[in-house]
Amino acid sequence: MVIVVAGLVVAVGALVQGTVGFGLALVAAPLLAILDPALVPVPLLMITAVHALLTLRREFGDTDWRGVGWALLGRLPGIGIGVLAVSTLPPRAFVAVVGVTVLVCAGLSVIHWRPRPTAPALLVAGLVSGAGGTASSIGGPPVALLYQDATGPRVRSTLAAYFTAGTLLSIGALALAGQVTAHALTAGALLLVPMLAGFTLSGPARPLLDRGWTRPAVVGLAAAGAVALLVQAAVG
Repeated sequence: MVIVVAGLVVAVGALVQGTVGFGLALVAAPLLAILDPALVPVPLLMITAVHALLTLRREFGDTDWRGVGWALLGRLPGIGIGVLAVSTLPPRAFVAVVGVTVLVCAGLSVIHWRPRPTAPALLVAGLVSGAGGTASSIGGPPVALLYQDATGPRVRSTLAAYFTAGTLLSIGALALAGQVTAHALTAGALLLVPMLAGFTLSGPARPLLDRGWTRPAVVGLAAAGAVALLVQAAVG
């Protein structure tokens, strides 16, 4: 039953990310951590990497490779911070960290801030993204905010290239830290099917969800899940 519910959550997240360029982890991480904390971060990182590869293949020509390079350079030290958090924090504290991370990302998403993807900004965004993405699978919002004024294909393909390399780096670092277990690999494999279903639906759904409804839906659902996580951490 946990895998079935988790699969539905992942399918919705994959649909959203396939439409706007990010959102899979922002939607899925809080709910998956409530269902089973072991589903975050490794299984979610696995399906995020596959989703990113599929998106990159679909919209390869619109990628900002320079921006991807700067963001990945910043992500490297951020990964170390994320691995440290996963390795040292107790379960309740880890759940709280995931909840706070989502709330911060949701708050930034509603601020009328229009940053530009300059090299310094991309380095900082990559650092924050690496720490959050490795510890809680949520690494998209910091980089996505820098491209919020770009076209849809530009946002989706650039973030897909960044996610492809970034999530693989994070999984490798977690493996070196002993966090990639057989249970995590099995859970990730089971979640691939609903992820593929959500990605497939994102193709025809893009014209509908791009009409101003995706962003408030993602932020609202992520914030609600984060609040539930913090309540769970508080009451044990």
